[in-house]
Amino acid sequence: MKTKGKTLVASISDSIERQIVDGAIRPGERLPSIRQYAAMHGHSVNTVVSAFDILASKGLIKPKRGSGYYAVESSQASGAEEEANSLERAMDIVWLMREQVRPMSTHLPAGDGFPPMEWLIESKLSRYHQSLDRTGRNYMYRYGSRHGYLPLRQHVAQKLAHLNIDASPGQIVLTHGANMALNTIIYYFLKAGDTVLVDDPGYYPLFGKLKLHGAHVVGVPRDKDGPDVAALEERLKTTKARLFFTQSVGHNPTGSDISPTKAHRILQLAEKYKLVIVESDPLADFHMASTTRISALGQLSRTIYVGTFSKSLSPALRVGFLACSPDLASDLADVKMLMHVSTSEYCERLVDAVLADGQFLRHAARLQERVRHANAAAAAFLASYGAEIFCESPQSLFIWARFAKIENATDLAGAMLKRNISLAPGGIFSVDGQSSKAWCRFNVGYVLDPRFQAAFAAEVR
Repeated sequence: MKTKGKTLVASISDSIERQIVDGAIRPGERLPSIRQYAAMHGHSVNTVVSAFDILASKGLIKPKRGSGYYAVESSQASGAEEEANSLERAMDIVWLMREQVRPMSTHLPAGDGFPPMEWLIESKLSRYHQSLDRTGRNYMYRYGSRHGYLPLRQHVAQKLAHLNIDASPGQIVLTHGANMALNTIIYYFLKAGDTVLVDDPGYYPLFGKLKLHGAHVVGVPRDKDGPDVAALEERLKTTKARLFFTQSVGHNPTGSDISPTKAHRILQLAEKYKLVIVESDPLADFHMASTTRISALGQLSRTIYVGTFSKSLSPALRVGFLACSPDLASDLADVKMLMHVSTSEYCERLVDAVLADGQFLRHAARLQERVRHANAAAAAFLASYGAEIFCESPQSLFIWARFAKIENATDLAGAMLKRNISLAPGGIFSVDGQSSKAWCRFNVGYVLDPRFQAAFAAEVR
């Protein structure tokens, strides 16, 4: 049975959701039982069960054993005050991070840093949990090792070899995602007041981490083929910085890849000025292995390579890693132990099971095909509205674009937010908060969503 193009299940769940969001059903209020609701509205019990399951998956209602279902504050309702404030203030780093991790948001995350959930579900992680139960559970009741689960480090070494980076398991430290790796590096190398170089525009949570640590953050302009090497050398001469954080492949937010010429030149500058390059590569699985990486050219002599499985498997697993020289890896493993004791061996075993099965390569190939098609279609759509696209990067999850009539992308983001579409305005990605304000990061996985296109067409005329 259909109701105005929707299934009956969807119509029931949408109706109850609206009542919760509008306050007609208050947080903590008990809903009629499934049988009562079915009898009241003339629906089958199975139909109401399915509708309640949808509401529970969105975090709108919560079952209590023996008592029934109760309304909880939905992501929209619980964040109502925060939403209003977010429209009135600048979209700062913390706000955008809150948007990204908001559970089951009713907003379409068109500026998100992760691929759509539908892309990741194909990895079928649930079936690997059962295999872990058969391997014994003693590890679930103790801390893991300071470097992390050895079999996974061995698989990571193979993964790096595929990228032409030679690293033994002893050079690899497993972390809670790439962000923990960055935190560990920051804690080890920097003290308050130290100068550090970053891509500009660049990864905005990194800026927040560095500022929280008390570091002086200096941007290196990002070109279509990588960092501006002349500007990098000028800053190395004047600041005496020891660290440069960069992303060579699928750069966030511009989507650009470094050219071999620039990668070689940056490695030369690192040798000349005793610079350590922290090369983040969170989207490695979306790109061809042959794409240029500084760590492959220098074989970790002046670089720390940071990777993660959050983008290609699941952000909920929080499994990442860093790779560097053996002595430095040992030091960083000690810092990790002091800061966090250990990482989750359960999650590490799960990722190892996925890699050992051989399905991961096929999953990565599907991700690459998905992002390639989505990127081309998204670029065409944005171009049809007069977008100036920063660079062509067909394997990138991101498109960095601006529009002639929009001086500040924060205004566009605010307007789209009112239409339940969240964007990532450019100012948040620049060190000074101003130089990239006309630009916006678009996640290609969401640009073709009819909700995005309808809202975008209404705002960008």
